[in-house]
Amino acid sequence: MAFIDDRLSRMAQVLVRYSLNVQPGNLVAIQGGTEAISLLREVYRETLRVGGHPELNIVMEEAREIYLKEANEEQLNFVSPVTQLITERFDCLLYVDAETNTRRLSRVDPLRAAKLRKAYDAVDTLWSQRAAHGLMRWCYTQFPTHAYAQNANMSLEDYWEFVCNACMINKPDPVEQWQAMSTQQLKLINWLNGHKAVHILGEDTDLTLSIEDRTFLACDGHVNLPDGEIYCGPVESSAQGTIRFTLPTSYDGHAVDDIRLRFEEGRVVEAHAASSEEYLLSMLNIDEGARRIGEFAFGMNYGIREATRNILYDEKIGGTIHLALGRSYPESGGLNVSALHWDMVCDLREQGEVWVDGELFLKNGKYVLLQ
Repeated sequence: MAFIDDRLSRMAQVLVRYSLNVQPGNLVAIQGGTEAISLLREVYRETLRVGGHPELNIVMEEAREIYLKEANEEQLNFVSPVTQLITERFDCLLYVDAETNTRRLSRVDPLRAAKLRKAYDAVDTLWSQRAAHGLMRWCYTQFPTHAYAQNANMSLEDYWEFVCNACMINKPDPVEQWQAMSTQQLKLINWLNGHKAVHILGEDTDLTLSIEDRTFLACDGHVNLPDGEIYCGPVESSAQGTIRFTLPTSYDGHAVDDIRLRFEEGRVVEAHAASSEEYLLSMLNIDEGARRIGEFAFGMNYGIREATRNILYDEKIGGTIHLALGRSYPESGGLNVSALHWDMVCDLREQGEVWVDGELFLKNGKYVLLQ
């Protein structure tokens, strides 16, 4: 599989030199699952070549499941000093997921998972603040595994092709492609910033929200690989109406399908799902912020054309929008605080429109300004 080896090297170069922009002397935390060792090796090598100081942490996939099932109350509230140190001191953080079983946590008590998540509130807030001030550059990606391929209803070989297309690794100059997307994103952002009212229309969807005094930001390969979205933190009390998320989703290994939400004054007051509705409701009750929107975003990666029940890819599908219930990113102007951050994708490619201050912005998956 020499072609994969070559792509791993190219992916590592993009991650280190473009996504993280590692500079000489930077402290670089590299974390990832055991299945991703071949990519982690190349990232480690590339970090050294550009003069960074890599700290490599190989994560046993089963560890989180064991911890959530076996930890006592004191342990569930314990914050790792290693995680604390990385959050406080490191310049760059790369996390490479490589799950071999994406349903591993489906039998874990969601209340225990929520308690552990709450324990890291302060660390997550510090991480968000440092990122917002440019003090930590971070990137999240995934190494293709049989589990991800199976969820996508693909063979591993086909899934590799899907991933490389989404990440633009198949292009002669991947960085040039990401920079071109960045230019398109900037054009849309310059238009959106300063506007106020958003109206989303689609299948079983009629939702309004406010983006007044909020800032749209570009995701052009620096934060995720693949990337391809623009997002903001909408006004927390503004969402009004209904929205349906037809694309399948999952959270902490729990698959949830066909989510329908109704908002009043920015808060979810009614929630339904075709599957795992009880789990959905339990996540909405983690804390007060879990029922409010922390992120509103437009997907812009047209190299991703089909849903794979993998939010890293699905939220970037060109012509879709997504909302995240829970925690806001401070750099986008969002003020919502929560232990939850759950992205849900609304597919507007066949039937859907987004109007901004009475002007058509997106229609059936196409951006009016880019046509």
